[in-house]
Amino acid sequence: MRKLPNDTVADLAADAPTPSADTAEGPIRRCILSGERDERAHLIRLAISPDGVVAPDVRAKAPGRGAWIGVNRAQLEEAIAKGKLKGALARAFKTGPVTIPDDLPAAIEEALTRALLDRLGLEARSGTLLTGSDRIAETARRGKVEMLLHASDASADGNGKLDQAWRVGSETEGSGNRGIVLPVDRTRLSVALGRDNAVHVALTDHRAAARIDQFLGRLLHFKGEGAEPAPRMTI
Repeated sequence: MRKLPNDTVADLAADAPTPSADTAEGPIRRCILSGERDERAHLIRLAISPDGVVAPDVRAKAPGRGAWIGVNRAQLEEAIAKGKLKGALARAFKTGPVTIPDDLPAAIEEALTRALLDRLGLEARSGTLLTGSDRIAETARRGKVEMLLHASDASADGNGKLDQAWRVGSETEGSGNRGIVLPVDRTRLSVALGRDNAVHVALTDHRAAARIDQFLGRLLHFKGEGAEPAPRMTI
């Protein structure tokens, strides 16, 4: 994210775009806590109910005003504990008292996880996603895998074999490149994909990999595991 000179939280409009700073990738929004700005797709929108309760709106679909945050979970929890988030939201929404649920950070992480899994499910149904170690290994060796993902409880041995197949296919042996370990286990991944025992996932389409990259990067950043959207394992 880029730091705006002389920005203060008090003068940040909640949902106001910054037309002069919009990019080809999408509109720019400011984080109400840090004052930094970034593409909307990299940030998390917070919405408010009619009775003033704040909730995550990670798909940016809720009606009315919204406020955007780009901090990670630990930073958000600190801002809540110190009262900074409540003050920033009150200034952003300008609708009266604001209630922040105790589980807001957990709710945001869960919403981001669901959004990622839903996107993976859509890719599975569109035919851009492969499961099954043998199929993935064969496809990877032919240089046809754009992104390689592993469930959180996949074995190190299984991960290593597919990572090696990917490196062979991409002619990057010795580079140490490897797939990304998802923050979900095989049970939840299987349910999302509608497939039995989905432990490893390969994206075979560049655009599909870019879409997953966006959802995964935002989740990992919020969890404090990456400052930017996750790097795509392309070949």
